[in-house]
Amino acid sequence: MNEYLSSVNSGIFYLIVAGILGFITIMCFVFLVKSYKAGVELGIDKKVLKKTITASATFTMLPSISILLGVIALSGSLGVPFSWLRLSVVGALQYELNVAEIAAQSIGLSGLRVDELSIGAFVTIALVMTVGIVGGVVCCILFLKKYLGKIQKAPKKENSGKPGFGAHATTAMFVGLCAAYIGSYIGKSIPRDGQDVMPLIVAVIAAAVMSIFEYFIQKKGKAALENFSLAASMLVAMAAAVVIKMFI
Repeated sequence: MNEYLSSVNSGIFYLIVAGILGFITIMCFVFLVKSYKAGVELGIDKKVLKKTITASATFTMLPSISILLGVIALSGSLGVPFSWLRLSVVGALQYELNVAEIAAQSIGLSGLRVDELSIGAFVTIALVMTVGIVGGVVCCILFLKKYLGKIQKAPKKENSGKPGFGAHATTAMFVGLCAAYIGSYIGKSIPRDGQDVMPLIVAVIAAAVMSIFEYFIQKKGKAALENFSLAASMLVAMAAAVVIKMFI
């Protein structure tokens, strides 16, 4: 186990990831400078531009809390460099955790248990996570410009205020994904050898916390809470798991 963790947290791996993220950071600053200059050319007051930059930088700190939690959750099994890379560039918290777990189970492991993982398993999991998300990047490179051109030329329709097909399709996919996991958790909680009720309990607690946030966001108009909902749900559920484990 120590050999595996040493390999996935090696210095050369850190250097490679730091180089990639450094390049991305430089790109961000280049676009920031270009955007600022474009705003000045359009006649926007410099004070307004600076205030917008400050507000945007502050606002993006809040959603990053849940991303940081994802890095922490993945790093215990897949190492800090890979987790850092995945959740800093093209990855998404919901995708990375789910796909990593599915890939681990597909090769015969019980999950992302560090005592079961090997370098071979790590490579397989990393490959599945990468191939699974690379389609979106390739499609953007090849088809996005043409697609946007058609969208811009198409006649604009009146906004009915109702969600479109894309929103419903995304919701349906996430409901199906959650149902699959909840089903497995219920199966594990059935009284038998190897019974494990903890995943189901943690899922219920996380769902309850998220429901409270959704109530205030949707019913009370507290849209700012949306930035905290995922992070808070994860933190409360993880804290509850630790407390419950002390008594079970």
